[in-house]
Amino acid sequence: MNRKDITYEKAVTFSFDDGVAQDMQLVELFNRYGVKATFNLNTGIQSPESRFEIEGVPIHRMEQEGLDKLYAGHEIALHGLTHASPSELTVRQYEEEFLQDARNIEKLYGKYPVGMAYAYGDAPDAVVEYLRSIDIYYGRTVESSYGFSLPKDLMRLAPTCHQNDERVFALAEEFLERQSEEPMLFYVWGHSYEFDVHHTWEHMEKLLQIISGKSDVFYGTNAECLGFV
Repeated sequence: MNRKDITYEKAVTFSFDDGVAQDMQLVELFNRYGVKATFNLNTGIQSPESRFEIEGVPIHRMEQEGLDKLYAGHEIALHGLTHASPSELTVRQYEEEFLQDARNIEKLYGKYPVGMAYAYGDAPDAVVEYLRSIDIYYGRTVESSYGFSLPKDLMRLAPTCHQNDERVFALAEEFLERQSEEPMLFYVWGHSYEFDVHHTWEHMEKLLQIISGKSDVFYGTNAECLGFV
């Protein structure tokens, strides 16, 4: 795939994992504020039967059917078929965990994915090379860069910060105020269920109020901001 030239001066994108029910509220917020996100799915366990609990908060993945409508205007990317830790897989398991997830996404949602969020942020060299071989062009980790430079290594893309990082509002303000001769990307990642667990939905809306609606900022999916759409 030929990567498009980056023409924006500043861009904002979000990345959320696991396809859980709280995504419905999050997508409504994103759509209301005119921002875009990438949602990373585990198609092998994408059903309400895949459930867990954190600090008393029940969490479950959604049914596959209808997610194309829910995520319309956003991006669907890989997160591994079963959310297995990449380092724990054998080479023989790569096809099932990654290629099958990509094929499922293409079949279910009509487009072969170009990106990946590594389960647990785990990105060993062998997995990175395998993903390249199946036409995956970027991969997101979980280490915060606390910066806005476009990543040099797209297969180990470090986001600016996590949704609950205590510096997220200050970073948003810094991003909006800073001038640079190079393109700048403000990239936040997380899990929508964490807003229920930590009671931070208001914090997310505050962030969107700060960062959205700026005439000099491009709001896109991960793939759009990286030049793959």
